[in-house]
Order: sequence, then structure tokens, then C-alpha cells
Amino acid sequence: MAFADIVRSVENRTNAATLNWSIKKGWKPEVTGFSGYGSGRRVRVLARVLMSNPENLLVDAPSQSITQQAQRGWRQFFTIQVPNLPVTVTVGGKTVTSSTNDNGYVDLLVEDHNLDPGWHTIQIQAEGSTPAEARVLIVENTARIGLISDIDDTIMVTWLPRALLAAWNSCVLHTNTRKPVPGMNRFYEELLKDHPDAPVFYLSTGAWNTFETLQEFINKHALPDGPMLLTDWGPTPTGLFRSGQEHKKVQLRNLFIEYPDMKWILVGDDGQHDPLIYGEAVEEHPNRIAGVAIRELSPGEHVLAHETTASLSTITTNGGQGVPVVHGRDGYELLQRYETKPFA
Repeated sequence: MAFADIVRSVENRTNAATLNWSIKKGWKPEVTGFSGYGSGRRVRVLARVLMSNPENLLVDAPSQSITQQAQRGWRQFFTIQVPNLPVTVTVGGKTVTSSTNDNGYVDLLVEDHNLDPGWHTIQIQAEGSTPAEARVLIVENTARIGLISDIDDTIMVTWLPRALLAAWNSCVLHTNTRKPVPGMNRFYEELLKDHPDAPVFYLSTGAWNTFETLQEFINKHALPDGPMLLTDWGPTPTGLFRSGQEHKKVQLRNLFIEYPDMKWILVGDDGQHDPLIYGEAVEEHPNRIAGVAIRELSPGEHVLAHETTASLSTITTNGGQGVPVVHGRDGYELLQRYETKPFA
């Protein structure tokens, strides 16, 4: 038996034991709705169901002390997921049923929802839980440009080793402890000024546990609102951790398929593998990419990201496909470069 299989087995047994313990303690399933997206044809609903102590729900987070909020943040990574639990989703006037997967997630496509373009609130209820809400963005059928952005080191200055990043985002709940990359909100504003119906998607290898704090960060720093496509950490059938590169490639492919008439602006950083992933997208789908912007990390940020002072991958010639690429240290420099090399 492979080591990953052993770890996965231990994780499943541990969760089953803690699930039984929480039920005996009177805990209840609680739904967390993530931001979903769709078209006039269908919508993708994303959520997770975890066990929750009802006593904790009685304490309003803003009234908690910093220590209490930090403790609540740590608990975000020590969760008890609820597998195979029936779930009811109501989108507009349509109600569908499904169930959580082995890790407590809901990932459901709802066809023929009859929602108009724009943001909408939908309802999700798991068996034994109170009803919860989630937001979904229905993209206008006439939209021809979309923006896909990374998060860590692209719009958010982390200055932490990658191994600690997820814990930091989850445990430190105050958004003022996470600094924005200077000028990125201004750069995105310029990219989108001629495309008011352009959707924005945040594609990251960050854990779903950090969803709420990342949403607060985006709102606080005047970045464009948009669905987040995060990932689940932990063992898989093929390894101890899920592949961040594969996650991004799959989600990019999903967006290309969902919006076949749209061209994309891809924004990332050179701290990990964004240049490689975006370069492959350009080579495989040059007619679907309007332009690429890469934020260049400082040597110190590179060391924290991957323990070397230089980038792991680059994107320059784009395989000769003619897709414009700009590089810059922050949003202001990216904007200057973009003004001399505008995207299609």
C-alpha cells in the first residue's frame, strides 16, 4: 500500500470518529456557500458541509477578542466534514437535490435556472442543517472578455513561506494584516473599463477554508468582485497533496468550455507556475487568450515562495502565437507596460 493510501485511510478513519463524537455532543451540520458562476444555460453551485458546535454560532465574530478570533481561525483547519449527506439547492424557482462528496463538498450544475445576468443569492440546505445562502454570478451572454486572476503574490503580498500561507490566511482573520500588491486594483480597473460585462474569476491553489477571509480582502481593497475557484488540501489517490498546477489547468479548461465565445486576460505571478500554466494555455488556445500579465516577485519573495531567488518558469515568446504579455513588479508597472502594449 502506498504511503498516500495510508494517510488517506487514517484521515477517513479520523474524520469518521470525530463525526460520531460531534453528533453525540449535539453538533449540527452547517453549510458554507462559496461563490458560484454560470451562463444563461446552467449554473455551478459550490459549497461545503461541516459539523458545527451550535454554541459557537451564538457568538458574533466582530464582538470577539483578537485571541478568540485567532482561535476561531485555527479551527477552520481542524474541520469535521460530513460526507454523503443529502443536500437541497434552490436556484431561482428551481430546486434540485444532491449530496456531499467524501470531503463534504457540494459541486453541482443546475440546468435551466431562468436567472438574469448578474449576481444572485441562492439557497442551500443540508439534511439537519439550517438553510444557508451562496452567491452565483450569471455571465451576460454578450460578454466577450473575461479576467482570470491568481491571488497569493498576485493581488496579495504574503511575505510568508508557502508552507505557512494557508494557515496564515485562515488563522489571521483581520484583513488589514494582509497587504495588497500596490496598484493591482487600478490595473484591473483599466483592463475592464471598456468591458463592463466582463466577469472576473479568482483562480488559486489556496484552500477553500480561506474563502471568507479572501472575500473580505477583495472587498476591502476595491478589487473587482468575482467567483473564487480554490482547492481542497490533503491526500489524493495519487499523492499526499493535490496538484496545484493540475487544479489551475482543469479550472481554466472548465471556463474555456463554459464560455466558448469569450477571450481571457490571464493575470498571475512568477513565484510558482503561473507563467508555465498560462504559456501552455496560449500555445493550446491562442485564439482564446487576449493577453497575459505576470507580476514579478522580488528576490526575497521568491525565496519565500520556493526557496530560490529566481522564478521557476517564464513566459516570453508565447510559442510565437502573438498573444501580448506584460511583466511588472506591481500593478502600477503592469499598467505602464499595458498602456504601451494593450491587449486585444
